[in-house]
Amino acid sequence: MAKLDPYVPGEQPKLANLTKLNTNENPYGPSPRVLEAIAAESGDSLRLYPDPNGALLKQAVADYYAVAPDQVFLGNGSDEVLAHVFQALLKHDKPVLFPDTTYSFYPVYCSLYQVDYQRIPLGSDYRIQVADYLHSNGGIIFPNPNAPTGILLSLAEIEWLLKKNQQSVLVVDEAYIDFGGETAVCLVDRYPNLLVTQTLSKSRSLAGLRIGFAIGNAVLIEALERVKNSFNSYPLSRFAIAGGAAAFADDDYFRQVCRQVVCSRDGLTAGLKSLGFDVLPSSANFVLATCPSQDAAGLSARLREKGIIVRHFRQPRIQQFLRITVGTTEQNRLLLNVLAELLKQ
Repeated sequence: MAKLDPYVPGEQPKLANLTKLNTNENPYGPSPRVLEAIAAESGDSLRLYPDPNGALLKQAVADYYAVAPDQVFLGNGSDEVLAHVFQALLKHDKPVLFPDTTYSFYPVYCSLYQVDYQRIPLGSDYRIQVADYLHSNGGIIFPNPNAPTGILLSLAEIEWLLKKNQQSVLVVDEAYIDFGGETAVCLVDRYPNLLVTQTLSKSRSLAGLRIGFAIGNAVLIEALERVKNSFNSYPLSRFAIAGGAAAFADDDYFRQVCRQVVCSRDGLTAGLKSLGFDVLPSSANFVLATCPSQDAAGLSARLREKGIIVRHFRQPRIQQFLRITVGTTEQNRLLLNVLAELLKQ
């Protein structure tokens, strides 16, 4: 275990008066109906274990995506769901494939569960090239939109890959799909090797409740359930089950928040470009941007001195980029004003 190189989450600073744009949290709070549902669970029933099957939430997810409940798997955040995916579905003699610039938890899971893997380079435009995944593999996984680039694959490209790669599981990690993409859930009944994972942390503003899920063929879901029930039979609390179900019930609020984030993202992108930044086309609630005249690590440090935190990665291909979470209009304006000031110095 001493050889494990664990995942490093975004900083959760304890300092006051910081503008926090480093962990892709939603700048807007959860639906009032979620808060009401959580409050209703706060009583004597907390002495009892939650439903190990999470039936209320599982049915809410199934209804929302028009699938059967036995096609839905629940977990304590999508990171736990993904951990079970690597152990239950991606551990084979052949390597699992994922992009060279992507969610950095993937190689951590491979190390933890001793899964062989191969990184597939993104194109020169930082896009996933699906044709590059057409060789022998024990599974394929990537986020869509990709993280930390924010670049989206079309549903047609995903289906093309599914048609070409039928011998292994394809996992599409849709943590950010609601901010501009089309979910691949509509393909799960046609392709039994497709598994789609999502989270309620981003678009539904519930990072603090830790709710993730997967949708796929019932055979894949059963494999995940076997691993989950050999690890933790009660992954979701009463608050998470009730709050998550309420989030799916308030679709109007969900769509309104997504529209606000997308509008703010467009404004932030335009503002950064006006300051001389190159910004990758994002379909997420963050942007990946680089300023050719500035060292990214140094600029990140200078922003912190001004009370603004963004994310800087030391990965080779993106070490001169900053990943910036889309904030409120006021937070984005503050960031742009501070950047303009720093660039003049």
